[in-house]
Amino acid sequence: MNGVAFKCRELLSEEGIDILSQIDFKINDKIKTVTFEYIIDTFMMASHESKLIFLAALQKSINSKDGGIEKFFEGMGQLLLMTHLSKNIEV
Repeated sequence: MNGVAFKCRELLSEEGIDILSQIDFKINDKIKTVTFEYIIDTFMMASHESKLIFLAALQKSINSKDGGIEKFFEGMGQLLLMTHLSKNIEV
């Protein structure tokens, strides 16, 4: 595990948030469930600069204290799912 991924997990742990927390998305009448861990692991496959941006956004969401963490992971999960779906669409 790289240092950025470790820091993301550490931040969640400090806030008492389970890395295995799940978010459900409805796609074409089917439920797709992703965990915070999956979202972090997937974004950690990006460039180092992108990892740092992810970490900074996570830190900012934690500091917001208004459900920011949940909103953050919902948004990141939606982005991952939309990216995955767009790669699978045939034109």
